[in-house]
Amino acid sequence: MIGRRPGDFLWATGIEDTFVPQSRPGHRALDEYQLMGHYDQWRGDLALLRETGVRAVRWGVPWYRIEPLEGEYDWRWTDAVLPYIVEELGVTPIVDLMHYGCPFWLRREFASDEYPAAVAAYAGAFAERYRHLVHWYTPLNEPIVTALFCGKRGLWPPYLRSDAGYVRILLQVTRGILATIAALREADAEAVVVHIDASGLSRTARTDLAALAQEEQSRTFLPTDLVTGRVTPDHSLFAWLVRSGASPDELARIATKPPTIDYLGLNFYPQWSTTQLYIDRRGRLAYRPVEQEGEGFTHLIEEYHRRFQLPILVTETSARGGEDVRARWLEASVSAIRELRARGVPVLGYTWFPLFTMVDWRYRFGRGPIEEYYLELGLYTLRRDGAGGNGDDVGRWSATPLVEQFRSYTGDAESAIGPLLTDAGLH
Repeated sequence: MIGRRPGDFLWATGIEDTFVPQSRPGHRALDEYQLMGHYDQWRGDLALLRETGVRAVRWGVPWYRIEPLEGEYDWRWTDAVLPYIVEELGVTPIVDLMHYGCPFWLRREFASDEYPAAVAAYAGAFAERYRHLVHWYTPLNEPIVTALFCGKRGLWPPYLRSDAGYVRILLQVTRGILATIAALREADAEAVVVHIDASGLSRTARTDLAALAQEEQSRTFLPTDLVTGRVTPDHSLFAWLVRSGASPDELARIATKPPTIDYLGLNFYPQWSTTQLYIDRRGRLAYRPVEQEGEGFTHLIEEYHRRFQLPILVTETSARGGEDVRARWLEASVSAIRELRARGVPVLGYTWFPLFTMVDWRYRFGRGPIEEYYLELGLYTLRRDGAGGNGDDVGRWSATPLVEQFRSYTGDAESAIGPLLTDAGLH
């Protein structure tokens, strides 16, 4: 487990690993590893970790490739990559078992009645095979985004578009998370569970919208409320859940025996994670991102810790913009963590995400070449001169000044994030 001293702080980075392999007219397959060449050039990609000084890497597994047919696993790729991460690089992988995409054989994807058992069987098989290398797991990354994109907005399979769809998917992924945690702990007594969701703050431009903003904030907490057994009949969204199709008996079953969560992981991006409710020119409720300098970051972490009383890992953060924008946010966010720790809030890890160039999710709905969708949030950028092509990963990446800045923090945690003040006032 992570200690409380600065030297035990878990510095990490990660490789964007969204997998939505299903396509349809107007929707291209979105597999970040395939689009960024990681399946072929993983060794060079992961070798960058040496230069950052991190102790851990968030790295995902493409379920649809690992289990191409139900119950039949293909471990060849992970058999090569995981020993390299652990034994050669000396880095701890925090494995995303589910980063959105389901295998093709699972009809109706997250809406399938078979989903919870299927994902748990895959997770258990993975943990059984790699328990000599891997102990840290994220059962499912960002359940709130999964429910929104798959159940409310109809952007990803199974393309549902309603509150009822949102609730159906949310309950399905909750069942999957609970079953996955049980399977992990059965296969590996040392399993460490990091429950990760997209965090967010809801603001309002008008006092008469305050109740709506509070409801929106409750919806942000809802996935973690479900997983931690907090959704009981007195929960502020219990009635809405039932009216949207949730069974009270099912909610009671979910709340009865919540699993042990070791760490609460929060994903926060200053340009996207704080939303303001307002009334537009047509008199309708609307939403817009605000506080794009990340002013609410400290408050948000405090709110999550106050509510869930779990140690916190910042599992994703970065900033959209030029290197100067990213550098300012890196400095500001690390300083915020130092402030939080000085006040006794147990922030025990920080992840700059992603490590390098990723493909914007808009690629799935676009028609242009991939180059139009490169998104620079990372410490390294993809060279555009063709270096590293044809399987040659030497020179594929260009380091930004953020690498040296980040390494100055990982190399001197005492100065960067300081000690964690305990209740007794001791470090």
